[in-house]
Amino acid sequence: MGKFILKRFLMLIPMLFVVSVVVFTLLHSGPNDPAMSYLRLSNIPPTDAALAFARSELGLDKPLFTQYIDWIAHAVRLDFGISYVTKAPVTKHLLHYLPNTLYLAGVSFLLTIVFSIPLGMIAAKYRGKWQDNVLRAFAYSGVSIPSFWFAFLMIFLFAIKLKWLPALGIGGLRYVIMPAVSVSLMSMCINTRLIRGNMLEQMYSRHITYARFRGVQERFITGHHVLKNSFIPVVTAMGMHIGEILGGAVVAEVIFAWPGVGRYAVSAIYNRDFPVMQCFILMMTVIFVLCNLLTDILYASLDPRIRFNEGGVHDA
Repeated sequence: MGKFILKRFLMLIPMLFVVSVVVFTLLHSGPNDPAMSYLRLSNIPPTDAALAFARSELGLDKPLFTQYIDWIAHAVRLDFGISYVTKAPVTKHLLHYLPNTLYLAGVSFLLTIVFSIPLGMIAAKYRGKWQDNVLRAFAYSGVSIPSFWFAFLMIFLFAIKLKWLPALGIGGLRYVIMPAVSVSLMSMCINTRLIRGNMLEQMYSRHITYARFRGVQERFITGHHVLKNSFIPVVTAMGMHIGEILGGAVVAEVIFAWPGVGRYAVSAIYNRDFPVMQCFILMMTVIFVLCNLLTDILYASLDPRIRFNEGGVHDA
């Protein structure tokens, strides 16, 4: 198991390297001049002398390859440069906003698990009945509704009309309910459909039929065989939901004025704040690939057909 984890962890290094190259190249090869953005945000007239000085100060007068080497050498030490807007270290601001984003994403992920599992089980148990039809309609609607539109609907209903929940900002539990629900809705509905389909497939599989013929109690069959085998594909899907939740959190932070990394990054994109944009994309990539690594490890632990040896992983 330890060798498997080490092998998968080492595979992340070239992946992150490729991402860093792509991000740096795309941002610095675009039509926008970082030196021009720097002068504009500093309220300095963009004269030729000012542009030359800015390019020299920011290291933009060097070849692109040299700029990348300088940037990545500092990035591995968590030094992503100075923000063009605040003139403060980018890492300091990102680490300040990151806990708020992780809090929102964590609550959204928890809502996805807490609601999708029982809803999927109920839909599978009452297949073809009104409970199943209602839950399937909910799942299809939730997948079809854009998260930002659903967020505005919740603000209109619960904040403006009913005045039950605050619409903007961060605070206690009441502040996170609407952003978390808007972020988790699509993942919740996808997971509900996935659990329902997997449970139905397991309930009518051959080994479950044999277990019933042997007189095994239905409760034991459902809990030990159906649920366990149904959750194995769901674990992989949950890893993909992390990307959806992180992407949805960016939109939710802007709509609900949630002071997180996503809102900070959107502001940086608007202001052409290149150091913040580079740091944000690379940081989100690291979080995403680490969560997928954890998903792979959990999947391998749950699936009894997986065996670990010195050569890696193979089916037994």
